[in-house]
Amino acid sequence: QVQLVESGGGLVQGGASLRLSCAASGDTFNRYIMGWFRQTPGKEREFVAGIMWSGDLPDYADSVKGRFTISTDNAKNTVYLQMRSLKAEDTAVYFCAAGSRWPLQDTQFVHFWGQGTQVTVSS
Repeated sequence: QVQLVESGGGLVQGGASLRLSCAASGDTFNRYIMGWFRQTPGKEREFVAGIMWSGDLPDYADSVKGRFTISTDNAKNTVYLQMRSLKAEDTAVYFCAAGSRWPLQDTQFVHFWGQGTQVTVSS
């Protein structure tokens, strides 16, 4: 089992920055590919960004390229999502994910989910 705990969500104004953190623990968590997804009411969970634990091969959804940066800190067993130039359409619950296939763009390849953290961007 892998446990994922997100933190860092909140309410910000448009144009602001926010950093989400995902602390991982459990057996062999560093064998998984890590990612962030987001979901709004009535919509399917969508891919935001993914990365290998080594920090290699960061991958992004087109909607966040150039604004969001995913990274890892192996010493802290933590994955980060730095979000800049936030827009109202970035408002969602953000979920940390651990999966088995790169790029981790499809929820069917996610094995473990965090509980989610709310990000609200006011316009």
